Amino acid sequence: MQLPVDPARFAAYLGITAVMVATPGPANLFSMAVGAHRGHRAVLGGVAGMNLASAVWFVAAGLGLGALALAFPALFHALAYAGAAYVAWLGLKALWAARAGGEAAAHAPRTAGRSAFRDGFLVQISNPKALLFITVVMPPFIDPSRPVTPQILLFAAVGIGGDMATMTAYGLSGAVIARRMQEPQFRRAFSAFTGLLLISAATMIALRG
Repeated sequence: MQLPVDPARFAAYLGITAVMVATPGPANLFSMAVGAHRGHRAVLGGVAGMNLASAVWFVAAGLGLGALALAFPALFHALAYAGAAYVAWLGLKALWAARAGGEAAAHAPRTAGRSAFRDGFLVQISNPKALLFITVVMPPFIDPSRPVTPQILLFAAVGIGGDMATMTAYGLSGAVIARRMQEPQFRRAFSAFTGLLLISAATMIALRG
């Protein structure tokens, strides 16, 4: 019985995926910012939103996104810059909250669950790192002599599983200090920290785009 993937290629894919998902990219930085600014419940919503976007990317890969990206690169550059602008806007909002005394941050853990999911989805759907992974990193590991769909499904499960673990770890590391957000001075400092973190993620998205 033929395996759905080539074992040697799959082992190599596991290695490169482990490195890429652990790297502090826009998604992991966003998750950390959500944890620090909104608390651990919002982290779960943000991680769910980002991985839904990852699933969309993998489905698109199965539908021939790689060829489309090569044919219309300007479209994907525009998507990346739009995402960078959105994340930068989130960062500026956090900096404004710090300047105003951090009052917005005091209410964020109670109201951010749904918006964290939405924000996470928008961050990842516009993340050039996700597009790079789908169109450049993954294709060399696909064995054309075997059915492609089972390979993409398995690669997607590995990629999304790794992302969920690392994004959650990054987010909870920020959520550890979220309980101190009721202290005005600490809240103001972390609003500034969150803003800078999100602007850093936006810069990374723009540069990679």
